[in-house]
Amino acid sequence: MENLSWILWLVLGVTLIVAEIFTLGFFLFWFGVGAIAAALTGLFGFGLLWQFLVFAAVSTLLTAMSRTIFSKYLWGAGSDDLKLGMDALPGKIGTVTIASHGEMHEAAVSLYGSIWTAFPEDGDSVFREGEKVKVVRVSGNTIYVRSAKRQLRGWRQDD
Repeated sequence: MENLSWILWLVLGVTLIVAEIFTLGFFLFWFGVGAIAAALTGLFGFGLLWQFLVFAAVSTLLTAMSRTIFSKYLWGAGSDDLKLGMDALPGKIGTVTIASHGEMHEAAVSLYGSIWTAFPEDGDSVFREGEKVKVVRVSGNTIYVRSAKRQLRGWRQDD
């Protein structure tokens, strides 16, 4: 049985790699690679203890590397540069769709296909329809903006 154990390792490795397709995390793949390494160890005539040690070492090493080294340097995980949702809005440019009105100069701003309730950052600015504004901060479902005419290179003023 010991001389055919490499077949069991190979079947286990292929099964784990195929099972990785149906999981959300990238985890089973490394155990599949470890099982294939153990199968190669058994194919070269090493005993069951050596096969298990190779499986454990390769699987542990690859899992640890994928969670630390690979993710840090190859995929950029752990960097604070990626912002999603409302955290990504400050600094973005939107277009005023409904001009300022009311005492607080409330306006509507189109940003990435969504309409946002917007207020001027300084509280006194008035925005016209079609004007470009820059998001300064987000508070709940309201954005605070300022005129972006000065920030855009080559922006033509219609005045």
